[in-house]
Amino acid sequence: MTNSNPLVSVVLPFYNAPYLKEAIDSILNQTYSNFELILVDNGSTDNSVQVAKRYKRHPLVTIINEPNRGVVHAANRGIEAAKGEFIARMDADDIAKPFRLQVQVNEFLKDPDLQVVSGLVDYLGPKENEGFIQYVNWLNTIKSERDISLNQFVEFPIANPTLMIRSEVFAKHGMYELGDFPEDYEFFLRLQAEGVKMGKVDEHILFWRDTESRLTRKDEHYSQDAFFRIKAKYLAKWLALNNPNHPKVYLWGAGRLSRRRSDYLIKEGVQVVSYVDLKEAKNTIHYSKIPGSEEAFVVSYVGNRGARDNIRSYLNQNGYSEGVNYIMAS
Repeated sequence: MTNSNPLVSVVLPFYNAPYLKEAIDSILNQTYSNFELILVDNGSTDNSVQVAKRYKRHPLVTIINEPNRGVVHAANRGIEAAKGEFIARMDADDIAKPFRLQVQVNEFLKDPDLQVVSGLVDYLGPKENEGFIQYVNWLNTIKSERDISLNQFVEFPIANPTLMIRSEVFAKHGMYELGDFPEDYEFFLRLQAEGVKMGKVDEHILFWRDTESRLTRKDEHYSQDAFFRIKAKYLAKWLALNNPNHPKVYLWGAGRLSRRRSDYLIKEGVQVVSYVDLKEAKNTIHYSKIPGSEEAFVVSYVGNRGARDNIRSYLNQNGYSEGVNYIMAS
């Protein structure tokens, strides 16, 4: 007998998932009990289906078998089948800590206006993957609603498999979309653009595994250019609402990579008055010559984390206010 009236629905899509049993067991061993677990097979060709079938008689588990149409379709299929007021995402590579669901539900119960709750993560993977480790460390410093909003164009400031979302959010704002972009980041940016209130529990609630088989490493939808394009689309929308000098901006970062990123922004109708850098050059001014905050809005496209902190400090000390006269992007 399944749980017919769960408060939480955990949606776990999987495809050829060697760590599936660990992921499933980590959910079934939660301290919180009023949930259902929806396993969505995305056309696996290994023994993942057999692993999932071992749980078919478990009262909290539902198994859905789908053809291999991708993670977007599989995730949406699980969300459509969910009965809970809150829908939690879970990936087949990861391990939820035993208190994950409880602390996220508690966060929702404290604030009826909260619509999305995520959490901090522990990195699980090779020590050689320094880039991903640095990303996880940065992500864990982004905790408040304001910090999430101000850093939305830097990198994805939320770990997607930690998300818990009110089911009404999907009804009002749509599901994950398939396109030439990372579906999880696009969904996050769409909710940000539509004013959905987001929070994070200040606890490490998931072991986030990095493997060579992760979609983010091999699928073109997660390439750097794919991130740049979707980021530019939503950044342009944000600037239209928040830049008093729209569509004109001063763009900090004159290197080849920054200019390539700015090309996407220009295609969205944003006008770069001048690039800003440490040295002057054609169409580039020294950062000390940026006009005052009443005249200029600055977009920083400098990706280096240390340099980004220095830029933020310089602008703050010179009368700029983040989210008002400048925004950090990357």
